[in-house]
Amino acid sequence: MPFKVKATLVNFLGDTKRYPCHFLHKVGDEIIWDGEKLIGRVCPDVLPLLIPVMHAVRYAGPRYKNPIYYAPFWYASLSSFDPIMKKYDGVGWRVIKEKVIEPPYHMASLQPPNAFQWPPVNERIVLKDIIVLCPDTRTSAVFKVEPFDLSDTGYDVPYFRREMVILHKVMQKPGIEVSKILDEFTKEEREDIYPPLSPVMVQVLVEELELVGYIKIQEGKAYVTDKGKVKLESFKKSLSEEEKIALNLK
Repeated sequence: MPFKVKATLVNFLGDTKRYPCHFLHKVGDEIIWDGEKLIGRVCPDVLPLLIPVMHAVRYAGPRYKNPIYYAPFWYASLSSFDPIMKKYDGVGWRVIKEKVIEPPYHMASLQPPNAFQWPPVNERIVLKDIIVLCPDTRTSAVFKVEPFDLSDTGYDVPYFRREMVILHKVMQKPGIEVSKILDEFTKEEREDIYPPLSPVMVQVLVEELELVGYIKIQEGKAYVTDKGKVKLESFKKSLSEEEKIALNLK
């Protein structure tokens, strides 16, 4: 089941005093896709860039990475061409062992933070965040895109309900083996309620519950977190008595 996604304006790389944003965006502005509607003000020029990324994060959640995140060159230093070094690397690059600090609004500010540093950073953090840049290079607004919850609207509702009932089952039996969760449902509950539950469906839904921090898995066993308990209680309060009985949440 997909995730709710938000894009937050976290920075301007350009000189906004000289080149102010003509949409009057400001740091902290949020655009949310909740599964059926877009919430918040968004410049029409950045929207076409945001939508594909938000769509990808909607399905992959925190697992999503920009493919270039995996490139090793982010952790190489700057270099200069020196044919003498060709016998070593096959091309001829000499390592520049110095920290280069460019002036404000230099083109280098468009590159990901922590890239090409000397000494290199000790963690794989370059492009770890999902970033979209406004196409107006004068201001270059930086939007951070991230999932923040499970989607519970639109056609995601049935999957969300299944996840909440799974959360309830785990709460009743802390430490239950993930492979045994399906056994907590009757044949009718497994097969006659949409979406029908199967081992792979439970695996997918439990993984998403873990990704948003509602469940933790230890040695193949599931436990509801405090965050998950709050979410489940909120869900139960949203239901009618008839729905609580139907879902066996009484």
